[in-house]
Amino acid sequence: MSILFQESGSLMAKCEVCGKSVQFGHNVSHSNRKTSAMWKPNVKKIHVLEGKTKVRKHVCTSCIRSGKIQKAV
Repeated sequence: MSILFQESGSLMAKCEVCGKSVQFGHNVSHSNRKTSAMWKPNVKKIHVLEGKTKVRKHVCTSCIRSGKIQKAV
């Protein structure tokens, strides 16, 4: 199995709020050689309030900073 997948089969490197996930591309050297590259979002596992219940979710830091979710204390 890949590093990105949990035992439940869901992506770890994916925000459950905005859907931001891994991006693929190339690292390009000075001699213009291309090697594969993968960039992951900064995803944290935090407790979030949904209604009156406390739920654990994978949320990117940009969603946490922007106030799209409410952290459970």
